Amino acid sequence: MFKKILIANRGEIAVRVIRACKEWGIATVAVHSDVDRESMHVRMADESVCIGSHQPSNSYLNVPALMSAIELTKAEAVHPGYGFLSENANFARVLEENKIKFIGASSKLIKMMGDKIQAKKIAKEYGLPVIEGSEGGVTNVKEAKELCKKIGFPILIKASGGGGGKGMKIVHKEEEFEISFSAAKSEAKKYFGNDEVYIEKFFQNPRHIEVQVLSGKNRTIHLHERDCSVQRRHQKLIEETPSPVLTDKIRNDLFEKTVNMVSKIGYEGAGTVEFIYEDEKFYFLEMNTRIQVEHPVTEMVTGIDIIKEQISIAFTGETALKQSDIVPRGHAIECRINAEDASKNFQASPGTISMCHQPSGFRTRVDGAIFQGYKVTPYYDSMICKVIVQGRNRTEAIQRMNRSLDEFVIEGITTTIPLHKILLNHKKFINSDFNVSWLDNEKVI
Repeated sequence: MFKKILIANRGEIAVRVIRACKEWGIATVAVHSDVDRESMHVRMADESVCIGSHQPSNSYLNVPALMSAIELTKAEAVHPGYGFLSENANFARVLEENKIKFIGASSKLIKMMGDKIQAKKIAKEYGLPVIEGSEGGVTNVKEAKELCKKIGFPILIKASGGGGGKGMKIVHKEEEFEISFSAAKSEAKKYFGNDEVYIEKFFQNPRHIEVQVLSGKNRTIHLHERDCSVQRRHQKLIEETPSPVLTDKIRNDLFEKTVNMVSKIGYEGAGTVEFIYEDEKFYFLEMNTRIQVEHPVTEMVTGIDIIKEQISIAFTGETALKQSDIVPRGHAIECRINAEDASKNFQASPGTISMCHQPSGFRTRVDGAIFQGYKVTPYYDSMICKVIVQGRNRTEAIQRMNRSLDEFVIEGITTTIPLHKILLNHKKFINSDFNVSWLDNEKVI
């Protein structure tokens, strides 16, 4: 096994990776910006290196600074977590050239699946249903309009090289197209350095379903699906498994086709294939070549430590697990807790946590990096932790999450805990009668 791993990330995912490394007996290196000097991941790691100022471009996205930290600490491998450089093909390539193991997909596969247009072509080639739309990037407004008429409005304009809702515009009428097209290209250029966009049919009432996979040279397996349909502006808020809306027949078809594609492209590591699901049909959306924020719900029902498996595959090239080892049990739900005020249009709420009491108890888990005295800064993502629970069924999981959120005390900043309590007890959530547009179309707080 690796002797030392550098974690090229911060916050709760860095803490999560450090815990997995400790169980493998692997020494860990934390990197941090100047404002993260007292953070939990720095305290927990065996070594730490300051790699720059609070601006991500000067620290967590600073490849030369990270390479210097690797050389200084003699780390053998790098775990990128999620976000930052986790799907950066150039970073993975630089590590490969320097004989440092990137705990993730190869730079070739990151580049291939990171290009949404190319990924869609690959999915189609290997038998996954894809969403009707442009075959490649669209630059000509006139041609784009003709395509939209052929597909039929509403349509979705998306950035070829991005995600997370950036560079994404919904167009309901032809008259709105030119302004939205220009805005999407501008956003794509700003966030991803690439203004190429593509066009897809927009679904009115879709669910967001994703399949977790683990893949090595020897085999590819799936760890069942997650339903991530409770979203706000394309950002996930609540995730659960299993999905309350899939039939066994659809579920098995989804798994078979996903595993086939992931295996055929020669993927190694942990990955997630995302789908749009509507009217009992699923369509390939994208593949994330990294660990997902919501991976703990899968861990709760399968009993598999995905991060440890990810590290093991990176070292051996193979997965020790067989499909028969994956036997999900019960139902799991995850709530992302953000430092935001939902009653004020999700305004960010930085500050110092003056009191912190986290929930615990039967089948209750908190993944986070917060503590009393922790300073939530305005420089990074507003998610401060995640609460994950498991129940024998969905009803018990909802009850357990309600109890856990009631126990959670965070003072000094405003969080989204009150919003989650409202959502969990909303009739639409209880009846699973919602889609990804629910919170954008309906005022719940």
